Amino acid sequence: MRTDRRTTLALLAGIIVLALSAGWVVLPSNPGIHVHLGPINVDREIELRRGLDLQGGLQVLLEADLPPEESVDPLALEATRAIIEQRVNSLGVSEPLIQLSGSRRIIVELPGIEDPERAIETFGETGLLEFIDAGYTYLPPDMTVRTTEEVAPGAVITPTVTITPTTVATPTVAPTSTATAEVGAATITATPPVTVTPSPVLSPTIPVTPTVSPAPEEPVYETIMTGRHLSEAGIGFDQVGLMEIRFQLNDAGAVLFEQYTRAHVGQIMCIVLDKEVVSCATINEPIPGGSVRITREGGFPPEEAESIVIRLRYGALPIPLRVETNRTVGPTLGEDSLRKSLIAGAIGLGIVVVFMLLYYRLPGLLADVALMIYVAIVLALFKLIPVVLTLPGIAGFILSVGMAVDANILIFERMKEELRAGKGLGLAVEQGFSRAWPSIRDSNFSTIITCAVLFWFGSYFGASVVKGFALTLGIGVVVSMFTAIIVTRTFLRLTIDLDMVKHHRWFGV
Repeated sequence: MRTDRRTTLALLAGIIVLALSAGWVVLPSNPGIHVHLGPINVDREIELRRGLDLQGGLQVLLEADLPPEESVDPLALEATRAIIEQRVNSLGVSEPLIQLSGSRRIIVELPGIEDPERAIETFGETGLLEFIDAGYTYLPPDMTVRTTEEVAPGAVITPTVTITPTTVATPTVAPTSTATAEVGAATITATPPVTVTPSPVLSPTIPVTPTVSPAPEEPVYETIMTGRHLSEAGIGFDQVGLMEIRFQLNDAGAVLFEQYTRAHVGQIMCIVLDKEVVSCATINEPIPGGSVRITREGGFPPEEAESIVIRLRYGALPIPLRVETNRTVGPTLGEDSLRKSLIAGAIGLGIVVVFMLLYYRLPGLLADVALMIYVAIVLALFKLIPVVLTLPGIAGFILSVGMAVDANILIFERMKEELRAGKGLGLAVEQGFSRAWPSIRDSNFSTIITCAVLFWFGSYFGASVVKGFALTLGIGVVVSMFTAIIVTRTFLRLTIDLDMVKHHRWFGV
């Protein structure tokens, strides 16, 4: 008996330490974990992460823009996801979620995003940069064109014209002087200085001579080189402070660029991004060095310039994508949903606490204390794992609270049956727990299996709301078994030794 008493006291001490630790983690003013001991350096903020429906944001489901009968290479899809993740990180979004959904889809969740259209344009566009041969015809900006460069799953993008370099060009980023080849509203500026004269704007009625022309009304322009030859891209400003886009070609690209411009003096070359013309200019002289600037009359808007640079910097997507669905939640709606969810949860928890106290009396009071510990432990796990809390996730958590109370009710009803049969308090408590345990175990394990199936379904099909519900419910069920069997049992074992609670009326009998 002395050994059982020591074990119970040890369990009580462990429960107190666990409850205090969970309470510290749950505190809104938690300072986080900061450990610096020799080689061990840990700096982690502990906070409750809110999903899109609680703080606002953007959810986009992207699908491979390929014929249904054409299979998608899993490696190419993963590479596409990685590039999208790099682009999203460059937007400065905190805690984004980019994951595969099935064999053809990618789901992107961006909490707190302020400009959904710009975000979709930044991470959803292919990002294929091309220099095309326009012959002697000026192509207006934003015109959609077809080129000989096609993107396919797993395809390696190479220039249409292959030139074997005999010398290595040394890139120069900051020349002492520049010259601009200007046509229409957009310009291409190359360095070092060259003598350039503007080419006349030709009439749109002049026929275009494409390299490949399957149909006269839909010319296909020859791609000279692509963004694979870029080594760096960034935003700069011209002499009057207008924003422009600058990029540096690698050694092979610089040689290819010089070779091509040398062989096509007098013709027009255009820069195309994702099959849309950005700017065109006449080649007046060979352009060595590999430093290129894209300017526009009046300068690029900051958002557009940043979006273009991000797409250039992280390369083209191996697989073309289309937006299947997108959902935007405003921050005001998210805050309102969170407030209402907290109110509903507090009301429900209060009703349960009062019911347990009035109906089961002393065991109900102990169950209420155990329930508070349960809530603290679950919320602490949500912050430590961490779990992204959504409205369905809150619903799963509240449901798990009900299941935790249900386990206590099963135990207490068994105890009352034993007390009515004339058993002593100690024996009634032990037999009540032992007889209720099989029912609690089987029902909770069935729920855990269901949660696992829902979690897999949500992960595979990109149903994050289902996934969040399953995760919070599963965590809650596991913790509820611990609090019902360990915490409540420990409290009852210690309480029944007190003389003041020996009467059965304290147990609702």
